[in-house]
Amino acid sequence: MTTAVSKAGAGHTVAAPVSRPGKLHREGRAAYLFLSPALLFFCIFLILPFMFAIVLAFSNWGGFDLGTMKWSGIANFKEVLSFDGTFVKPILVNTLLFAFGAVFMATFGSVLVAYCIDRLSFQGFWRVLYFLPVVATVVAIGNVWKMMYQPAGLINAVLNKLGVNSVGFLSDASYALPSVTVVHAWASIGGAVLILTAGLKAIPDMYYEAAEMDGANSWHMFWSITLPLLRPALLFVLITQFIGGLQSFALIIVMTGDGGPVNATNVAAFEMYQRAFKYGAWGTASAMAMVLFVIILAITLLQLWVARRRGEETS
Repeated sequence: MTTAVSKAGAGHTVAAPVSRPGKLHREGRAAYLFLSPALLFFCIFLILPFMFAIVLAFSNWGGFDLGTMKWSGIANFKEVLSFDGTFVKPILVNTLLFAFGAVFMATFGSVLVAYCIDRLSFQGFWRVLYFLPVVATVVAIGNVWKMMYQPAGLINAVLNKLGVNSVGFLSDASYALPSVTVVHAWASIGGAVLILTAGLKAIPDMYYEAAEMDGANSWHMFWSITLPLLRPALLFVLITQFIGGLQSFALIIVMTGDGGPVNATNVAAFEMYQRAFKYGAWGTASAMAMVLFVIILAITLLQLWVARRRGEETS
């Protein structure tokens, strides 16, 4: 490092440090060198597949041999977005109903559970207990609930004891999608509870003490203090839950096998999987993926816009 001499008073000088551009460049190169493994992973497994999916969306390709890929323009999008096909209705409609239903139930349940845990003893035990479904595999969760939904399963046995006839939760088209939605919401509560309990811990106690001195009851404190200050964590939960709900398809495979009965539980991600790996229509599957990507992006941006319009701190 070199120094420059400047006057600091009568007959006094002070040495001011002068940075070397070469050192800054070396530090920058070192930083990029340490970041290169993560950047390489990001490019190879995220950016390149995304760009390839965009190319596939405008092409016809049966897989394996890139030499057989043929440009098709927007024909795949016309097929996917046609109301004469099955993607818009019922598949895309099922996807939105599944996502919105699961998000509503999971968010409402996680707020209720987190609020109760925050007022109980042994909070760590309860958080771990509700987080266990997140650790379990989708296959295990789906098979357990599938057995409980059977005509001779636990849920129908309880209904029969109450004098209600057995319900075909997975065999009746009217009940199949709501039944799978309930399972997805139940499995999603654990992760949301951890985030919301952390948000509740970040709320200062002095707000509750002041409200209690003013005569506010628990219900007023929840609506006036807890919920407004919990909104940043709640926004994160809503965004991640929506993305997870719109992308979910493994639970559908485990519980219904083929998206049945009569496409009642068929969702966009499962249809993409079938078009690509079962029928070899990679172009059509990629077009569906692009449509789903736009829907997820639009819903996420809408949530962020609404939060910022309400003055939320989302950063």
